[in-house]
Amino acid sequence: MSEPRVPGSREASFELPCGESIDVRDLDMGMREFDCSCGECHAIVTDVHPPGRFLPESLVAILRETIDTRSGDELDTMHLLGMVVEEFPEQVASKDVSENGSVGYALVWVSTFDSRRLHEVVVELVVELMEHAISHAEDDEAVSSFEEQMLDFDVSEFVTQYRRERDFQGPADRAI
Repeated sequence: MSEPRVPGSREASFELPCGESIDVRDLDMGMREFDCSCGECHAIVTDVHPPGRFLPESLVAILRETIDTRSGDELDTMHLLGMVVEEFPEQVASKDVSENGSVGYALVWVSTFDSRRLHEVVVELVVELMEHAISHAEDDEAVSSFEEQMLDFDVSEFVTQYRRERDFQGPADRAI
């Protein structure tokens, strides 16, 4: 006999990269991290979190103008976390919960990193992407100017300042 299709009855168990399992219904869209029963604090990101969670909106706008994604969609959090998963596949677990009507999001990622370290990883990967892009520029002055600026750029200090100044409850950080 088939199981009746009741909203929210889809598989809710989510195996984390640390080996523990949680119920996705316990993950709130407003959460940035949670203390796991493994003893570590894990960052959580959902598809409804905007890229402004990690990067200034002005930079997000420039990246959206210049990056063509394979899907044709504009750069969003899914693309940023895709970069993290590609670089650190063992440290990030993701789950498609689009069929689970009880959670309010379609995709969720949980990392072994805490939210601050995940923030640093995202910024580091975006800087690498920018460095790769500028290396293809035909303007030697632009390349050298960018390289000079990157010598002075401190990811950790940027994240500290961004997290201090960022209004994580503002309109650029609300669910889409």
